Amino acid sequence: MACEIDVRFFQPPAPLDGCFTSFYRLNLTVGEGEQVEDWLQPEWANLRFFRDARPEATVPGGGKLTDVDFPVTGPSSLPTHFRLGTTRCWGAGLFPLGWARFIEGDAYTMANWLVDGRESPPFARVAPLADIIFDGPEDDEAEYMRMVAYFMALNKPHHDEDRIRAIHAALLSPEVHSVADFARRVDITPRTLDRLCRRYFGFPPKLLLRRQRFMRSLADWMIGGGYWTDALDAQYFDQSQFTREFKAFMTMSPSEYAALDHPILGAFMAQRARIWGSAAQTLDRPDSGRIKKPSPVA
Repeated sequence: MACEIDVRFFQPPAPLDGCFTSFYRLNLTVGEGEQVEDWLQPEWANLRFFRDARPEATVPGGGKLTDVDFPVTGPSSLPTHFRLGTTRCWGAGLFPLGWARFIEGDAYTMANWLVDGRESPPFARVAPLADIIFDGPEDDEAEYMRMVAYFMALNKPHHDEDRIRAIHAALLSPEVHSVADFARRVDITPRTLDRLCRRYFGFPPKLLLRRQRFMRSLADWMIGGGYWTDALDAQYFDQSQFTREFKAFMTMSPSEYAALDHPILGAFMAQRARIWGSAAQTLDRPDSGRIKKPSPVA
């Protein structure tokens, strides 16, 4: 299907460093009455605000939404399938530290769930943003500043902040192969690591490490194309192990996924890799030094 995709990424200001993967604005244009279809990959929690057409979205076993202007996905280890017509959208990817500062309750209870942010209690503090973000003429900078001002007003340090940052940094290291490695790197017990990962990251440590390994491979393939074997992470024993993991995370085989069109995700990942330094949210470093090029907004 012919469609026009215009996406911009915006760097959160320094006081929000480590809370968001990015703020991003999408303008999507398709034919009248048409919809584009795509599959989101496993990612951190996401807040999305739609001005025009609203997505039809489904997570396997985790809910289905239609006609919702503020859909929220919790941390995910499964794909989100969606269809979407012509619209303007703002989004914010929530790092675990952002979850700790702005969302109520355990991330584990929202993992792989898709909900209406206006109706879901964990997101009550951020739901009013849906009523003000598009308040005025279409203007990237003005809408971005409304998002920034809203989160700055809520922004307060969190008592587990240092441990959340340390866990996140360790998770991103390809040298961490096991839960024991993970706990040693953070200098906490495996039991404490498990509790903190479920509370703020949405999943137990072993699943988080598996997701990182999988997303490193999938992102390399999405950007580079070619053969799956060329994109396999060094932690995989062989391609059959990767194929099993692919089916577990994406509910389809690598060949089935490769045969699908990815108009929105492909555009997002290419732009992210060029500007942000990583193609996928889960691979983002939680600090502003990850960004290759300046933010479009000062």
